Amino acid sequence: MNEVTESRRRFIASFAAMGLSTTLLPGILWAKMEQAGTPLTSAMLKDAAALAGLEFSDAELGEMLKGVNQNLQRYEAMQAIHIPNDTAPPFYFSPITAGMKVDRSAQPLRFSTPKDVKRPADLEQLAFWPVAALAQLLKTRAVTSVELTQMYLARLKKHNGKINCVVSFLDDLAMSQAKQADAEIAAGHYKGPLHGMPWGAKDIIAVKGYKTTW
Repeated sequence: MNEVTESRRRFIASFAAMGLSTTLLPGILWAKMEQAGTPLTSAMLKDAAALAGLEFSDAELGEMLKGVNQNLQRYEAMQAIHIPNDTAPPFYFSPITAGMKVDRSAQPLRFSTPKDVKRPADLEQLAFWPVAALAQLLKTRAVTSVELTQMYLARLKKHNGKINCVVSFLDDLAMSQAKQADAEIAAGHYKGPLHGMPWGAKDIIAVKGYKTTW
């Protein structure tokens, strides 16, 4: 796709937010700009709107003019950026910026231990506790994974009709895994802060034996 075709496509797409991408206006404007060889002007916009059978107030025309020309400037600025052929495609995100020094030496993993974490009288109070605090309760067996899982499932069932946040409930799988985690922790095989922690996955995640519903 050449630069002219790409610019035209982007120009017309910029009218989508205004609800005008399916009208004649963007195409007429582009033709006028190509003919004049200049950025969009107020006169061009008024003429094109009239040809497209659309009416706008002066204030609306002013906002459209400002927005469209701003987008055109951005597209031209992006096209002016030279990207060498040896620049790697952005297959991953790196937060490291130019000049930043990172300590890459291996360090042991240390988890902080929350202080004064106690089991509340009402387990539903745990619903919005941070994972670190819940993990401490599970590690010390002040709360079991089964109890946490039952509490969260009950809350999901209670509120899902209103907020529609769950597509597939995996109660049986969750409870069987919670029982297994409790048995492992009780036997002294604690595996870390996520051991026995209830969790949910977005429905784009494939899980064997269950529908991937997107």
